Amino acid sequence: MDHIDREDVERRMGPAADERALAAALDTDELALNYYELDPGDSFGFGYHRHPDQEEVFYVVEGTATFETEDGEVAVSAGEAVRFAPGEWQLGRNAGDGRCVALAMGAPKDARRTEMIRECPDCEGRTEGTVEMADDREALVTRCTDCGAETGRFT
Repeated sequence: MDHIDREDVERRMGPAADERALAAALDTDELALNYYELDPGDSFGFGYHRHPDQEEVFYVVEGTATFETEDGEVAVSAGEAVRFAPGEWQLGRNAGDGRCVALAMGAPKDARRTEMIRECPDCEGRTEGTVEMADDREALVTRCTDCGAETGRFT
């Protein structure tokens, strides 16, 4: 058995006010488990994305998460969960005024690859994107794969 306290797990850089990789701290073999706190406007992911080889479940503990999906927006409130099958496009965000707290679970643990699209101001539309560490190692940066423009910076 492994036991951890969320506060003992280091915060990860990203688009959420607080994200902690609980699965890594618990040394899970098959399950990815992440804790999120989203301030208004924050999101779970770096862009509209899908995991072709991983299913993902979000359980909302507090507040409401709004997910952009191929079928439109879906609001998931405290006490509710939503599942995305492998390959389903989605992006969850806090569209409300209060804080949103949620757990994200994925299986298998290693998503192997993630496909993402983001708004690129230079290309004037949604394009494929990548995530990389900034040169100063103080942030993660998303870049348009078509033109190389920076499309986001996350600390």
